Amino acid sequence: MSPVVIGAGPAGLTAAYELAKRNVRPQVFEKSHDAGGISRTATYKGYRFDIGGHRFFTKVGEVEALWHEILGDDFISVPRLSRIFYDGKFYPYPLKIKETLLNLGPVESLRILASYAWTQLRQPYPNPENLEEWVTNRFGDRLYRTFFKTYTEKVWGIPCTEIRADWAAQRIKTLSLTRAVYNALTSRGSDTTLINEFQYPRLGPGMMWDRCVEHVERMDGTVSFGTEVVRVEHEDGQVTRVHVRDADGEHAIEASHVINSMPITHLIRRLDPQPPEAILAAAHGLKYRDFLIVSIVVDREEMFPDNWIYIHSPEVQVGRIQNFKNWSPEMVPDLSKTCLGMEYFCNQHDNLWDSDDDTLIRLASEELVKIGLADSTSEVIDGTVIRQPMAYPVYDETYKEHLGVIQGYLDTFSNLYTTGRAGMHRYNNQDHSMLTAMLAVKNLLGESHDLWNVNVERSYHEDFKVGEAAKKRAALEAAQTAEQVAA
Repeated sequence: MSPVVIGAGPAGLTAAYELAKRNVRPQVFEKSHDAGGISRTATYKGYRFDIGGHRFFTKVGEVEALWHEILGDDFISVPRLSRIFYDGKFYPYPLKIKETLLNLGPVESLRILASYAWTQLRQPYPNPENLEEWVTNRFGDRLYRTFFKTYTEKVWGIPCTEIRADWAAQRIKTLSLTRAVYNALTSRGSDTTLINEFQYPRLGPGMMWDRCVEHVERMDGTVSFGTEVVRVEHEDGQVTRVHVRDADGEHAIEASHVINSMPITHLIRRLDPQPPEAILAAAHGLKYRDFLIVSIVVDREEMFPDNWIYIHSPEVQVGRIQNFKNWSPEMVPDLSKTCLGMEYFCNQHDNLWDSDDDTLIRLASEELVKIGLADSTSEVIDGTVIRQPMAYPVYDETYKEHLGVIQGYLDTFSNLYTTGRAGMHRYNNQDHSMLTAMLAVKNLLGESHDLWNVNVERSYHEDFKVGEAAKKRAALEAAQTAEQVAA
């Protein structure tokens, strides 16, 4: 028997790679035909694009060492530039005081600062429970309503009062208006969540995971695409076998351990025997936000200098626009053209999701003109649409209770580990997802790590540092593995 890994996204493939390095031969099963999950790179007529942008930046030394171990010299350094589009104007992000004051005007700027000062003195929500209360406490009501409310509700599809404060605390914990203004006035470095440069695979993030598959298979692991896990048998707190379905039918696979990265709700429903009704009800209560990207080719050599733009304006439905040529020139086959990713946040089977591709390409073209980034829809000469279900775990009012019930149940299994964004219903970044997988492998081999605290205690939003000994050890392991992989 060998370990089974469910899913070939960042968490699943990291787990497989870490096992294979230790001469443990994993079997990976992936429902789709592509590696990388939401971090894959899609291709259309030679144009390459992310399913959302995926920066490679981390303060977790083990993860950074692994990136370079897998991909070697195929990283490029990319300057980070992003802006907010709101009320017909572009705002630098992170804040640059001169441009922001000019855009807002002196009256609105004073109102925002006065609102902020009042909030700091009064702290209207001593124990903030939702995102609106958390952000208002931190930035003031006026700035919250100007820059946070519209975009956040566009992304999540629910009022900010129904989004747990956990989400804000996890994603924007160290942002400070006072620090941002101070940095802008003194030209000091920006907050660590707002880095000025990041690494990026020259052919997109999918390049990392395609390469990872090659390494796993070279070290005698197997990765089976187009293969769905349909049943996970267990007995007396141990998983015994996994049933998979591929083009040839259903097969039973004996499993010594299982490392899961498919949505935790799917995992619960596939357990055999089924969990108690309370566990199934908790899984049913967890919600995800879906996502689609309209990738359009524009007959212009240059569009705008940003890697991406956040679209806060409520008069258009697009939430974010990626400019893939500004991530890597190799993402486009013709440098006289520009490929943009118009990102829409939606729910499966709502009007956006169910619209046909031609309608969505037309909508994206019209909104590009409405924002002022194109002069005419005729500049858009081609396009395609990718739909990504269950892209973002929703931190609504009940998620924490439901997740706690599920976590308690899964903790009763001795050889089952669930990892990654979908597998933990945790809004992890790519590096956090990878770290959960690395720690799951260590647990499988006899160590004891709390995977649920990743991105709580060991987050690049905080001051996690890798000691010098750990850095040297990681470098030595990387060199040894590079030799093994090349052999």
